[in-house]
Amino acid sequence: MSAVKERKRDVPSGTEGGFRYVGKSVPRADGPDKAQGRYDYLADTRFDGALYGVVLLSPHAHARVTALDASEALKVPGVRILTFEDVPDVLYNSGEWFPGQKDHPDEPLLTAHVRHVGDRVALVLARDERTARLARERIAVEYELLPPILDPLSAQDAPVPLHEDGIAAFPGRLAYGDADSAFASAAHVVESTIVTPRIHHAAMEPHAVLAVPRPEGVLELHTPCQILFGVQHTVAAVLGMPLSKVRVLKAPMGGTFGGKQEVVFEALCAWAAMKLRCPVFLNTNREESMLSTRTRAATVGRVATALDGDGRILARKFDVVVDAGAYLSGSKKVMMAMGKKTSRLYRLPAMEYTGRTVRTSTTPAGACRGYGSPQIHAITEIHTDLLCRRLGYDPVAFRLANLVHPYDDDPSGASNLGNARVRDCLIRGAEAFGWESRSKVMAYGRFRRSAGFACCTHGNGYFGTVYHDLVGMSLRILEDGSIVLRTALHELGNGTLAAMAQIVAEVTGVPPDRIVVTEGDTQFGNYDVGCQASRVIFVCGECARLCAEKALDLLCTESEKLWGRRAAFRDGRLYVGDEPMALDEAVRALAAKARVTVDVQVEHRPERNPGSYAAHFADVTVDTLTGQVTVNDFLAVHDVGQAINRSFVEGQIYGGVQMGLGMALLEEMTCDAKGRPTARNFDKYHMFNAPEMPNIEILLIEEGEPGGPFGAKSIGEIATVPTAPAVVNAVNRALGTELAVLPLTPARIVAALHPEEA
Repeated sequence: MSAVKERKRDVPSGTEGGFRYVGKSVPRADGPDKAQGRYDYLADTRFDGALYGVVLLSPHAHARVTALDASEALKVPGVRILTFEDVPDVLYNSGEWFPGQKDHPDEPLLTAHVRHVGDRVALVLARDERTARLARERIAVEYELLPPILDPLSAQDAPVPLHEDGIAAFPGRLAYGDADSAFASAAHVVESTIVTPRIHHAAMEPHAVLAVPRPEGVLELHTPCQILFGVQHTVAAVLGMPLSKVRVLKAPMGGTFGGKQEVVFEALCAWAAMKLRCPVFLNTNREESMLSTRTRAATVGRVATALDGDGRILARKFDVVVDAGAYLSGSKKVMMAMGKKTSRLYRLPAMEYTGRTVRTSTTPAGACRGYGSPQIHAITEIHTDLLCRRLGYDPVAFRLANLVHPYDDDPSGASNLGNARVRDCLIRGAEAFGWESRSKVMAYGRFRRSAGFACCTHGNGYFGTVYHDLVGMSLRILEDGSIVLRTALHELGNGTLAAMAQIVAEVTGVPPDRIVVTEGDTQFGNYDVGCQASRVIFVCGECARLCAEKALDLLCTESEKLWGRRAAFRDGRLYVGDEPMALDEAVRALAAKARVTVDVQVEHRPERNPGSYAAHFADVTVDTLTGQVTVNDFLAVHDVGQAINRSFVEGQIYGGVQMGLGMALLEEMTCDAKGRPTARNFDKYHMFNAPEMPNIEILLIEEGEPGGPFGAKSIGEIATVPTAPAVVNAVNRALGTELAVLPLTPARIVAALHPEEA
């Protein structure tokens, strides 16, 4: 950890919470341009001299290409076609983001053995995208069909393997304590099986990437990604290039939710550009994004809880199957991340988690908002509610008796939980929501109304895990008193850069609109492990604070040398002795007289990884005739430590609830018996739209978190985690059912109410 400490700030009187800027809803600089359509994304830009690429995708879930005839397509002027016969014989893993991680490689750039509808067979290039798409339609491909593997529970026993590597499943295990003895001596043992769906990320911007060969063997990539250095690593490995020759620049992004965390098209685009020695721009539409990129992994989770006679949890056992889709990608990491969260919500004296990741003939899974948290918390929180009903426990009282407390250690050996305020979330949320009255079941005609809730946790980085966590930034105070913070950050559309500006503004007193925060560039920026693991505010935000503090320390130190008097910085001004000096004046004097610039660099290595916590409450009405569920009201209570930008925090929660409602009731990527997806666009893939959204109230628990900037910790991923189980628990309470296969579609609800007709 850097030796720079937080300075005592002299804040003007009347400032709310003791902060000038932190905690305020400061507008973001890119807002007006985005709202008025003046903000250019990668696909909005014209690239002179570039070839525009579209990928020929497989229409079959499992097959081998026996013939490919591109002769008609090549008659179109200017068209170039690259197929599986042209690519290097290299396999990679799209979820590996650092050299030496050794994630199992099983994915080719292009393939003749297609493993899902949407697998990549060929790349078609032309001088414009329209021509490339027309030429693609003229390619004739013949396939030998193979049996698709669609059921994750039987995938490892498939007669025709999906891959030639001979690996049927990728297992993992976590355990501590003596779970077997706990179960043997338990007064009660309750078991449940919960199924969560495969889900499309549904970012507004589909995938796109630009690759440009530069002189001296350098490749330049522009991509709206989440891990610049991960893209650099994978592209360099696949193309056999040194990292120093692969420059990756973060392009403006129109949303990701984890869908752009992995390396999907970057390696293919880079290879094509280097092979053809010209720029290549690869673009996708919605159908291509749904079929050929990444999804949230579907899971089947069996959980058993052993309890003593007083309702205290003695142990839990998990058996979880994660469906990776056609390629392993980051899905085994997701499976292990699910297991690591099991010991950080409830006090479990003993725990045994057994998981296996399998591959099926479906769109590959990978990172998605929460990285396994929505799945494992759906499993645990639906199970916990069913447990309480079966044993007659009050669900609030049971959880309060078993939830973790602030600064508990994680018995699995991971990082201390920090200022874990989940009990505060539940207590204050139950009171604010009116749980006592809302939880009663109301019946009127064919309608039933009741409420449900769920608790959850999520992390704040990688400290205490097998992965390293560090971030570097540099900051310069310019001659007019404005500031540039140089970072390797990734603005995902959530306000990351604006939040960093607020943190720097809080330290320096310079208004946020006079602070520019740069995005990542692997050739000119500092190193950062990327926008993943909910680390940006807690880890990167603290680095920004330390950078600003170090700049002011340098300013004061050099000022003392120049003027020979004690210097101090307070209230946005430098004081030399008792004389105030404006920041811009001081910086100019140091440059002109002492030949010193106020330019500093900090590399921050966090020493904590606390939990963020939440409790969500849902009030629902169920139509027992049609199975339709209406969410009437919603309360989201979040332990955020300290909100940096209040409107950003609230925006993350609103969006997270929308995604969670879809997981609970609507969203599922299904396929027919031949493995063909039933939805390829938003006409058949249903999400919660604005008219269907309930009223959402937000309650923030701000008790501070040591190690975070001004006490802040993560919100972006956890915002969606407890929503789905809260809604499912509400439906089950209203109907007296034990529905456990998500989403709770009308058909599934009607089938549960009328099993004789199902």
